[in-house]
Amino acid sequence: MFCFVFCNGIKVRVSGELNFREALEKNDIAAVAARIHEYLEREDNVPLNIVITGEAGSGKSAFVNALREMSDDDEGAAPTGVTETTSEVTEYPHPNYPNVTLSDLPGIGTTNFPADKYLELVGFEKFDFFIIISDTRFRENDVKLAQEIQKMKKKFYFVRSKIDRDIQAERRKRDFSEERTLTKIRDDCVQRLRESGFESPQVFLVSSFDLHLYDFNLLHETLERDLPAHKRHALLCAMPNISLEIINKKKQTFKRRLYWLSTQSAAVAAIPVPALSIAVDFALLVVEVTHYVFAFGLNVPCLKRLSARTGVSYAALCAVIISPLAAAEITTELLQKVMTQVGRTASAGLISSHHINTGTNVMLLFR
Repeated sequence: MFCFVFCNGIKVRVSGELNFREALEKNDIAAVAARIHEYLEREDNVPLNIVITGEAGSGKSAFVNALREMSDDDEGAAPTGVTETTSEVTEYPHPNYPNVTLSDLPGIGTTNFPADKYLELVGFEKFDFFIIISDTRFRENDVKLAQEIQKMKKKFYFVRSKIDRDIQAERRKRDFSEERTLTKIRDDCVQRLRESGFESPQVFLVSSFDLHLYDFNLLHETLERDLPAHKRHALLCAMPNISLEIINKKKQTFKRRLYWLSTQSAAVAAIPVPALSIAVDFALLVVEVTHYVFAFGLNVPCLKRLSARTGVSYAALCAVIISPLAAAEITTELLQKVMTQVGRTASAGLISSHHINTGTNVMLLFR
């Protein structure tokens, strides 16, 4: 939603969500910048609470760690193993986005957590959706949990884990077909869930060690479609960069967001105070570009975790990254230096100087 305000006799189009009409009309540049920053902060801190649950040894901890782009032995990683049992709700915040939390629930149907009171006892209201994981068939407790979630009108999704293990086992057979194996696993899960009373169950086949394979992208698309609009940004940012589909989706989302930021920057530029709008642009860009670097996994901690997971040295990873904004602290000085370089490219005739502005510069750096 947009509205128009008059600033020094100039009609300026600004976002109605920001409520900075009065500040703009008073030439209060600091207040305008603060309103823009507050709006972006609110959008970036929308809470998203995801439950990953299943029986011990089902692969739920490995899945939690994969979503957080962590190795099983990283500090703060969910403990893995077949003997682990959860006696209370255990929360694992995303390392880059603490507003996104993945929670492991205690087993349903125990003395402390009877099925009919289970969701109430674990505080189901705060959870946005539930992912129920099994590495074989979905068992009685998985079905009980799904039925209780269904009663509370919350979303839940069945994930069949450790698909890489099944494929490896089947590969020994002479007539092996990966497609036929996947179909057999999926159909078996769906059939058993139908027998348990679920009309049209959807089962996603996933390998936590190869997220880019099988049904993970379909799972992400389904979650995104089912979430309320204001929660989708949090989900997308927290998604691991394991496929071109996810990376391109982030890119398009950030382009739209940057266009929005550019329109607000234009409103600030209408205030005739020398160099002031430029200072505001850079202050906002430091925050915004830092957000993009984290979302694409190009900050130092993410790159080091990627190095540990893949066995590729940190130096080798950095050597193939083109953007000067990767593995660096984003500062006003760095942005000024990089944008000057882009400006020189424009003046050389490679880019129309008419298009060199805040938004274009930043998107050029993330090509």
